[in-house]
Amino acid sequence: MSRLTMNRRRLLGAAGAASLVGMPAMAQSVAPTPTMRGGANNYRPGAPIVERIGGGGFLMTGRVRRAGDGAPLAGRRIQMWAHTIEGHERDWASHGATLTDAEGRFQMDMPQIVPAFGQAHGHLAYDADEDAAFGGGEFQTVFLRPLMASPNDKTLNVEFVLVEA
Repeated sequence: MSRLTMNRRRLLGAAGAASLVGMPAMAQSVAPTPTMRGGANNYRPGAPIVERIGGGGFLMTGRVRRAGDGAPLAGRRIQMWAHTIEGHERDWASHGATLTDAEGRFQMDMPQIVPAFGQAHGHLAYDADEDAAFGGGEFQTVFLRPLMASPNDKTLNVEFVLVEA
């Protein structure tokens, strides 16, 4: 291969790489979160928006985004409930809701989750009908029942990726 051919290849390769520097990355489609089996167990429509559930000590956190482009969804109503050291998941006192912030994030301080039916787990819901009362509701309802890695965990983080209704 001649020296001229090598230089031309280097030049073309460098020019091609340089042209990519200013280009935005191709957006990858963000898949929706499917409703989990058992997620709606003991769901109570109308749980109040609260600062915390019970005495706290366990932190439930998460983020809500739109399917497709992954944009954060502010002002979405997320309800949480669980079997805790203070009560069973069917008790009204074990339920509470919060709204997502501008980045789509939410958090709730609640009592330590303990195993129910052999598994430590929480319940979370984005209910379109409930959210409609807060100016939302244009996305499909999703119920989650995430398992904790250990009953000794002090946090549980989840992500909702919602599909427009």
